Amino acid sequence: MPTKAYAAKDASSPLGPHTIERRAPGAKDVAIQIEFCGVCHSDLHQARNEWHNTTYPCVPGHEIIGRVTKVGASVTRHAEGDRVGVGCLVDSCRACDACKSGMQQFCAKGATFTYNSQEPGGGTTYGGYSQAVVVDEAFVLRIPETLDPAGAAPLLCAGITTYSPLRHWKVAKGQKVGIVGLGGLGHMGLKLAHAMGAEVVLFTTSPKKAADAKRLGASEVVSSKDPDAVAKHKGSFHFILDTVSADHDINPYLSALRQDGTLCLVGAPEKPLAVSSFGVIFGRKSVAGSLIGGLEETQEMLDFCAEHGIVSDIEKIRMNQIDEAYERMLRSDVRYRFVVDMSTL
Repeated sequence: MPTKAYAAKDASSPLGPHTIERRAPGAKDVAIQIEFCGVCHSDLHQARNEWHNTTYPCVPGHEIIGRVTKVGASVTRHAEGDRVGVGCLVDSCRACDACKSGMQQFCAKGATFTYNSQEPGGGTTYGGYSQAVVVDEAFVLRIPETLDPAGAAPLLCAGITTYSPLRHWKVAKGQKVGIVGLGGLGHMGLKLAHAMGAEVVLFTTSPKKAADAKRLGASEVVSSKDPDAVAKHKGSFHFILDTVSADHDINPYLSALRQDGTLCLVGAPEKPLAVSSFGVIFGRKSVAGSLIGGLEETQEMLDFCAEHGIVSDIEKIRMNQIDEAYERMLRSDVRYRFVVDMSTL
């Protein structure tokens, strides 16, 4: 199936029009006409080979929303015309302990990611910067019709990346939760933790974002650059979600945790972060990490967002604006996620 796409041909050239081959739908496959695709910072890293693992041509995009155009003979979960989504995963071994417990993102044999990953049968996966995609029904998600489809696209990465740790560490009413950083991930963390009933505090290096943070669900905004302001919260947080991908000092946040509190990292700084052993020993505190979520949990997140009227704050762009969007992402010049209108491909 020849399919129009937008691809990076190498690490230094702008992305441009390209034609890829999609497989014809098999018995368990769902063919999807893509309506919107969110733009994740991972797309930029992969397109520019910043993780040194990119196979070219590379078609990024793992926040995919579209309509089902065809289903295989054995498909039972989806039907033609359904609005569906595809996130970061399109396959896994389905037999290891992680897969059998619904955590396909931790597949022991290595999950198959939506793009720049090896297909089980050979070849490279291509992502959502394209006209259509064909995916096994087990990795296709139902998108509630009450959700704005463009705003729902980033839920498939930014949404589940923040929802999963909040659920795993049982964030709920009566707890005090910190969110570090207000970007694509941070703004979703604020919305979700607030909807779960927690008292939510934002830590940011940009005090000018205070009004926006409170609109998104923060009860208080603390400047990370002000040690005294951070110190006022010493020993008070049940859980802190750190969404920052730049190098930064996490030890003040460890001090802000109460006994048995957890600091969870979902950002991925290039350099290792220093942790004071005394910062965790006193108070039996934990430093943890989290990676997206499994299929069942991602569907749970989408249904939770539909129930609470939550989507990402987005800026829609045309496909040919993607390189400009990448540069703006590097300047943090987006509130808070770009989404490509794929009708402009």
